[in-house]
Order: sequence, then structure tokens, then C-alpha cells
Amino acid sequence: QVQLVESGGGLVQPGGSLRLSCAASGSRFTIGLMRWYRQAPGNEREFVASINRGGEPHSVEGRFTISRDNMKNEVYLQMNNLKPEDTAVYYCNALDSVSLINYWGQGTQVTVSS
Repeated sequence: QVQLVESGGGLVQPGGSLRLSCAASGSRFTIGLMRWYRQAPGNEREFVASINRGGEPHSVEGRFTISRDNMKNEVYLQMNNLKPEDTAVYYCNALDSVSLINYWGQGTQVTVSS
């Protein structure tokens, strides 16, 4: 079983930055691919970025950078030049590479507003 806890969300003005963190904990797991998704009110959850265990990142938004620390079982999302349309609940997702079970965090709210 894996627990994911996100942190770092909050209220930021347009053009500002935030760094989200997600910590994985539990027992007997090997975290492989880690991803960030987001869901705005009234919208479906959408993919934001992913990073494999080897550290290869993929992001659909050039303003966002994903990284990870395998020793700490943590993944991060650095978000720069934030826009009001980035407002959403951001979710961390982790794939256990042995059981192939996907785990989700509870989400952290990001609000971009002046």
C-alpha cells in the first residue's frame, strides 16, 4: 500500500510561481512512473507531467518542470509564470512498478488570481 501526500498549493498572483511536492510512503513498494494531473471545476482531470524512475521528464506545459528524488520517494512540480487558467486541484499519481497499481494523492489546491 502506498500513500501519497501533496503539499505546496496555495493562492498566487498571475505571473507567480509555486512548487508542489508529493511524498510517497508505505511498505513494500517500488515507485516507477510518477505523474501530476490537475482538475479544474467542471472539467475532467487532465495530465500535466510525468517522470520515470530514471528521471526522464515529460510535461505538456513548458512553464512546468517535473523532478523527483528517488531516495526520498518524492516528486515535485515547479510551476512558473502561473496563469488564472492554471487554477485547479493538482493530484499526484504513482505507479507501483511491481504490483502495477496506480495510487493517487488527495490533491492540493492551486489558485491563480489577482
